[in-house]
Amino acid sequence: MFRHDGLIQIYTGNGKGKTTAAIGQALRAAGQGAKVGIVFFMKGSKKYGEFEALDHIPNISTSWAGRHYCINFGDETDVDYSEARRGIQRAKEYIKMDYDMLILDEISIVLLHHLIAQKEIEEILTTKPKKMEIILTGIQMPERLITLSDLVTEMKNIKHPYQKGITARKGIEF
Repeated sequence: MFRHDGLIQIYTGNGKGKTTAAIGQALRAAGQGAKVGIVFFMKGSKKYGEFEALDHIPNISTSWAGRHYCINFGDETDVDYSEARRGIQRAKEYIKMDYDMLILDEISIVLLHHLIAQKEIEEILTTKPKKMEIILTGIQMPERLITLSDLVTEMKNIKHPYQKGITARKGIEF
């Protein structure tokens, strides 16, 4: 679909908007006829609004892998490891199926918890099809992945409703 080389984009930082930015790119690409595959990591136990909406958009395929992202370090279970593995396998399927764009949402959290080896993500990035655009999201993106990327945007938290005690709101944060 794309008539240019695909790049690697990263949306990282402690601020809100990383997933939203990636989904915006997915919508833009799908609107131009591109096939987009999205793997949502660490978002399995909540019903996020984007899951429902994206399932109705032609050319966008979604998968999720993992329990809710708020697991504590040291509390990882066999389920977390197998879900991360399932998500990576799905990403590799999107690559084999000649998708134009691949989004690995919250992949840095998977890496922070050592649920998969960083080398595996590096391999995906360095061996991706030339035309494929890849977008990675999540806090504390590893420096090596930043080095491999072409675009890095850091979302910085300056002020957030959580600081006022306002919890996640349906349709806004999930």
